Amino acid sequence: MPNQRRNRKIESPPSIEGFKPYGVRMKNLQKVILLFEEYEAIRLIDYEDLNQEEAAARMDISRPTFTRVYKKARKAIAQALVEGKAILIEGGTYVSENYWVRCGKCSKLGTAPGPLKSCPHCHSSEIKGIHQPE
Repeated sequence: MPNQRRNRKIESPPSIEGFKPYGVRMKNLQKVILLFEEYEAIRLIDYEDLNQEEAAARMDISRPTFTRVYKKARKAIAQALVEGKAILIEGGTYVSENYWVRCGKCSKLGTAPGPLKSCPHCHSSEIKGIHQPE
């Protein structure tokens, strides 16, 4: 019987919801889903320049699991670039110590250790919860 799937630790959520090819309307595009933990793997390896052992430790998963997550992320990004698809960053099996909200007015992401009642950037109350710690 396989081991129970462990939640992958996410330190920092993406500041945007995704990407799309230039000059094409979103409604005309096929989409590729990049899970939050796949985004985190790309961020740790390619942006923070960590090795896989360090990145796996930061996400609180094994190195082989990290390798699978990272490979799946690269495959999704490559598919979007080659086939001209949009990338949506959402979902997955993850945990985070902070609350995450997206503002409906300025579209910016807000994070805080406690629940947010307004956008930390524009102070609008039009916020949508994305994640809350368990």
